[in-house]
Amino acid sequence: MSMIDVYSWPTPNGHKVHIMLEECGLPWRAIPVNIGAGEQFRPEFLEISPNNKIPAMVDPQGPDGRPISLFESGAILVYLASKTGRFLPRGDREKFEVLQWLMFQMGGVGPMLGQAHHFRIYAPEKLQYAIDRYTNEARRLYGVIDKRLAQSEWLGGAEYSIADIATFPWLRSWQNQGVVIEEYPHLKRWFDTIADRPAVQRGVKVLAELRKPIQDDKAREILFGATQYQRR
Repeated sequence: MSMIDVYSWPTPNGHKVHIMLEECGLPWRAIPVNIGAGEQFRPEFLEISPNNKIPAMVDPQGPDGRPISLFESGAILVYLASKTGRFLPRGDREKFEVLQWLMFQMGGVGPMLGQAHHFRIYAPEKLQYAIDRYTNEARRLYGVIDKRLAQSEWLGGAEYSIADIATFPWLRSWQNQGVVIEEYPHLKRWFDTIADRPAVQRGVKVLAELRKPIQDDKAREILFGATQYQRR
């Protein structure tokens, strides 16, 4: 089987795809894209990820036997589930139940917790309004997940799915989000169960040794300054 290339970095969105590939047992390799050094703006990366975000994936053996490249981690998860027949139910009712929770991660959990990280940790000014807004939203989202997991073993239903794979990496930094995870016992049960999976443990280690704390002004400017907003 052909080797899948994943252009990535050890962030929650990167980990989503690393975990999925490990769970599926597909042959793949991680190609680092150092977002603190601006490698996400290289023309060759923009060819496969026009939004200059990681991860992006190239599968030399696409659905029609020809290479396919994909960006957006949620789309990659759906593609890999389709390719392997795993972690996304085939029946319409069950499939859409999973997909709504995947969209919940993509539209809510990722963006909102990302803002919580930014204003609590990375912003050059401590803006209390922003800190309070996104910390409160993080806690609200944890509450939504906890309520769901009081009723269902997994986010998408009775089986572990791409909804769980997508959400778990974003909750690994709960302390940075101003959350006390013990206040969400159903979520914590789910979180600990996923963290114990061997494929998950392998996935979160991918490229982990390359990531360093953001300390220099150049990296901060690349990630959060004018460089990010240039039209390309």
